[in-house]
Amino acid sequence: MSTFSESALIKKLSDLNNSQQSIQTLSLWVIHHRKHARTIVQVWQTELIKAKIKKKLTFLYLANDVIQNSRKKGPEFTKSYGGVLITAFTHVAKHSDEKTKQAIGRMLDIWVERNIYDADYIAQIRQSVSKVFDQKFGTKTTQNSGKLSEKKRKMVKNEKKEDPEVGQKRSRLEELIDQNEEDDYLTLSPRDPPEADELAKALLDLETAASSDAVVREKIASLPPEVQDVSRLEQISERETADKLCSVVEEACMLLAEYNGRLVAEIEDRRQVARMLADFMRQQKSLLHESEQKLADYREKLAKVAEVRKELKSHIQNLPDLRMLPSVTGGLAPLPSAGDLFN
Repeated sequence: MSTFSESALIKKLSDLNNSQQSIQTLSLWVIHHRKHARTIVQVWQTELIKAKIKKKLTFLYLANDVIQNSRKKGPEFTKSYGGVLITAFTHVAKHSDEKTKQAIGRMLDIWVERNIYDADYIAQIRQSVSKVFDQKFGTKTTQNSGKLSEKKRKMVKNEKKEDPEVGQKRSRLEELIDQNEEDDYLTLSPRDPPEADELAKALLDLETAASSDAVVREKIASLPPEVQDVSRLEQISERETADKLCSVVEEACMLLAEYNGRLVAEIEDRRQVARMLADFMRQQKSLLHESEQKLADYREKLAKVAEVRKELKSHIQNLPDLRMLPSVTGGLAPLPSAGDLFN
């Protein structure tokens, strides 16, 4: 990725748009330069205030993506943004419409659910923006939003206490249910792209999934017709035959129940791999975009160097040929001596 400078960041922020690709591409660039986190946040806040009204919410989306995706790599951005978020959210709220108001509420709800910041700090952000919303829209939002946030926070905590895995699955399911085209970046951004080795292992594991188990599928296919056809029960007239069939049916039920359970697990695994592939592809597209930009920069530099080389060759050809000058040693007559001058 290109080197960091304030002018480069300002240029990238000016080119930022509301698309998911634009936000995530710049987010990756910013996270890559996380050692400049304090400077980045200062420039971000300055450009947020200068930005057009319709673009201010996009700056919050960028901050959201950077904060959540950088958490595993270090606390730099969480700390740096923590000092300016109340001011930034309040500023955006002053220039908001109903859609922006809902987006801000949605973002803060996600931050509470994922413990991005302390609940008290997020409550302070809510309180600040709610005062602005009350004045702007004439509705009391502080109390309601606080109750809603507290309710969601308690629900998430209870789920995690009962069963951490179930709580996580419910949270992801709720995200997918509530997800729409406008807030894809909110539900997708917290997932870091998988490493290539991790993705390759997940894909290899699918080769041994239930649907590929030919042995079990053959056992199911070879079950006797009596197990699947109720009408054949009328042909049974002996107790011994009925007992044997009952045993076969029980074994078939156990076999099918176990296989169905494996298939359900496989479906979840395939969904997880699909999400990993989507995240990996998103990262690769962003890296490809950066590489294409770098390639274009170097091609431009190469063209400039080639032009200089051409001019240099032309300049060299126009220089006089020193070999054509008369010899200073053997081509000129010797100077007269002092005696010759006075004779």
